[in-house]
Parts: sequence; structure tokens; C-alpha cells
Amino acid sequence: MAFSNHPLENILAIVGPTASGKSTLSVELSHAAKLKGIDLEIISMDSALVYRGMDIGTAKPSDTELSLIRHHGIDILNPWETYSAAQFAKDVLRWVREIKERGNLPVIVGGTMLYWRALMQGLTDLPASTLEVRAEIASEAALVGWDEMYLKLQAIDPITASRLPAGDTQRVSRALEIFAMTGLPMSYFLEQQPYSNSRDTSSFQHLLISLEPENRSWLHERIETRFNVMLEKGFLNEVKNLLQNPLINNNLPSMRAVGYRQAIEHLSGDISFDQFIAKGMAASRQLAKRQLTWLRAMPSRTIIDPSEQSFINQATKICLEHLLKFK
Repeated sequence: MAFSNHPLENILAIVGPTASGKSTLSVELSHAAKLKGIDLEIISMDSALVYRGMDIGTAKPSDTELSLIRHHGIDILNPWETYSAAQFAKDVLRWVREIKERGNLPVIVGGTMLYWRALMQGLTDLPASTLEVRAEIASEAALVGWDEMYLKLQAIDPITASRLPAGDTQRVSRALEIFAMTGLPMSYFLEQQPYSNSRDTSSFQHLLISLEPENRSWLHERIETRFNVMLEKGFLNEVKNLLQNPLINNNLPSMRAVGYRQAIEHLSGDISFDQFIAKGMAASRQLAKRQLTWLRAMPSRTIIDPSEQSFINQATKICLEHLLKFK
């Protein structure tokens, strides 16, 4: 196989909103590639799949899928540990090199688009927060609500607030933490500091397959179906078991994952079961909307509608044509 010097040159990635069919496509592609004499290894680009024990709520690949196709970036941390986009970028460079050294080809699959930006463009270095500051902001939010916290962010950092939806509490909290630590808005640091990567890799040749349904209701139906399947598989019991560990609390990044936060609210008695379902599905739809917003800002992507009956064949054909160049 002939590769360029940089591991990200000619990389293949399959992206898209939650429940759009990324995992199904990646498995089918792996089987089709095998028939062509190509062994693929999948790099997960999902901020929730990194955590052990969070299986049902993250729609983690089954044990069978994991045994048939080598995956990276899954079950690498405990839920009380933290993972970042910068660490993902570092890990991917290592995984890609190792995969190619084995004579195989990597495929990045997932929907955490901040991770993709970190990988392809780098990230600005931002001041670190502390557990104490994070806890103070979480306590204040519990008292006044996140709508009020968003108004606070608008007052101290209108530039950052303008690019964040009010419901993105994790990033609203991060912006407030930076201000609490430094007295300066996040937008100041974003303007002052250069990207951490030495080269802007967005100019690299790559194939970015983006699964974007033209009919949004199709995606909403898929999200609803997935949520109901999660419940049938015992999602609430999974969260109960996680909460038995004294190291786990609802302020951890892992527990902010869609579905888990709402499950904790229900298990804590703050909302009813019906409210939990409604809020969980709404959060999933909001996540999908944010992911599609990220994707629309990426002109280099190849768009495929996953609601089309032939989308697997269409996408597999395009991906194989790309991969066969490096066989």
C-alpha cells in the first residue's frame, strides 16, 4: 500500500447525526472491503462511546460487531474520567499509524464533530477549569436554571453566547468557567491564540461521507425508535448501576451525554417517567440538529441521504472506490 507521509492524508470518515445509520454503513463497508482484500479498522469518533459501562444509552456496537471488526476509541475510560477533543486528535494520529503498519486501512466513524475539527484543524488552547469552579456553576444553575445562566453568559461574553444554543449547557458552563477563572471571556482567548496544530490539515485530501436525511421527520422517527429500544434493553437499569459507584455524579461529562442526564433526573425523582421519555427524545433531536449545523459548515463533504433505500449500496460504492486506490 502507498501512503503519504502524514497519516491523515486520504483519510476516510463517515459522519452524520445520531441515528442516521453510520454504524450500519461502517459494518457493511467492512464486509464489502474484505471481499476486495482490504481489512478495515474503525476509529470511533463519539464522545460517549469512550466510556466503559455506558453501553445501552450510547448504542455501542455489539460484542459480535466488536469481535468481527477491530474498533478503536471504545471503552477506553471509566465514566468518572474525562476525555477531550485534543486527546482524541492525538489518539487518532497514533491509531492511524498503527493500523497502517498492520497493512490495514482506517475509517473514522461518528458524529462528535468537535472531534473532527480538532483532528483536521486543531483547537485553541483554553484555560483549564477546576472541579470547584465547575461545581459552583452547577450549583448556581440548579438554583436559577440554565436559561438564567445563558443570560449571564450573554452579559459577560455576547460573542460566545451568540454561537451557542441556550440548551447546550455543557458549553455554556465551560464559557462561564473560563470567565470565573480568568475574568476574561472565552471569545478573547479564541481570538488571541492560534490553532495548536502546526499545520492546518483541512487541506489534506480526504473523503468525508456525510449521512444527511432530506426528510427530518425520518430522522426523528429513527430517534424515537432507538430510544424505545434502549428502554426495552434496560437503559434505566444501566444508569442505576452506574450511579451505585460513589465516583459517579451528574456533573461528570459522561453523565451529560444525551439520555443519561434525563435518566438521572427521573431516577432522582425530579421528573416523571413520561417526562423522562419526552425530555430524552427532545435532547436527542436537539443533538441531531446541532450535528447537522456542524456538517453544513463543511463544504468538502459528500452528502448521502440515508433515508433512501439504496443508500448503503451507494455509500459503499463511493467508499470502496476511494479505498481501492490504497490497496
